[in-house]
Amino acid sequence: MLNFTQLRTFYQAAKSLNFTVAAQRLFVTQPAVTNQIKLFENFCKLKLFKKKGRQMYLTDEGKTVFRYTSKMFELERDLEQIIEDLRKVKYGFLRIGTTKTYARNLMPLILTPFHKAFPGITIELDEGSSLEMSESLLDFRNSVAVIPRVADNPELYFIPFLREHVLLISAPDGPLVNRGEISFDEITEQPIIMKEVGSGTRKLVEECLGNKKEALRIIAETSNVDFIKEMVKLGEGISFLVKTAVKTELANGELVAVPVQGRSLSFDVCIAYVRNYQLPPAAKCFLDFLLPMIRTDEGVPELDTFVARLTRQKGMRLINEAA
Repeated sequence: MLNFTQLRTFYQAAKSLNFTVAAQRLFVTQPAVTNQIKLFENFCKLKLFKKKGRQMYLTDEGKTVFRYTSKMFELERDLEQIIEDLRKVKYGFLRIGTTKTYARNLMPLILTPFHKAFPGITIELDEGSSLEMSESLLDFRNSVAVIPRVADNPELYFIPFLREHVLLISAPDGPLVNRGEISFDEITEQPIIMKEVGSGTRKLVEECLGNKKEALRIIAETSNVDFIKEMVKLGEGISFLVKTAVKTELANGELVAVPVQGRSLSFDVCIAYVRNYQLPPAAKCFLDFLLPMIRTDEGVPELDTFVARLTRQKGMRLINEAA
């Protein structure tokens, strides 16, 4: 097996053609260089240097070995630079898990300015239910996740990030519209399209329903928000969805939010990561970038207010760039 110390000694001696200079560069004595060269030549069973008078030369075999060691130590210098760049987050990979709704409506507004600030970081965005994304942290498929907290797990740390509201939605001509606040008993009488098991929305709704959840008339359950909205528009049933997912349809009058008696349904969207685990530099950089954006004296900000602010800032940037 090649001895790396011998290789490095040979490289410096061949580069300078002077054992004394090589010793200075390696911070060793000249006899130590001579000894390492002898050991390397014995290992190769080749004569690598020849001497004429006071001048040192490489043999043809030595020139061939020097050509390859030069490539090796050029790669070493490149690797040292890459390591330094990774440490300074000039390069890296950021693996984030989130739900499909936030992948569409929230993450682009967050990740666009982040990527502009750190263009060397490659972002990998993973989508799934909140429960699936929690599990993706535990097996290190993702470094951080932006999700509701759907299950207590001592291995995960959750930082409340934004406050999201959940709405009971109906078609404009649905049977629950214009009846004032609706009780949970009335909800159980209607056909309902539910989010998938493992979603933050479903967990919240089932907690509010308590024992009444067994009486729900579930006609479909899915992670596909667009499917749910279309089903509700067609009058097939009602559903619970986060406000972020239905803002456009509510504004256009395609869907209607039905008030629920005595309840304001909401949960915290959190930044989640594994406890007692040193985050990769890119993930740590993302947290440091993100947290100052949402920390306010009033506590956890409303998600739609936060999104509106980022949208305005993006619009102002585009105007300034155009000017």
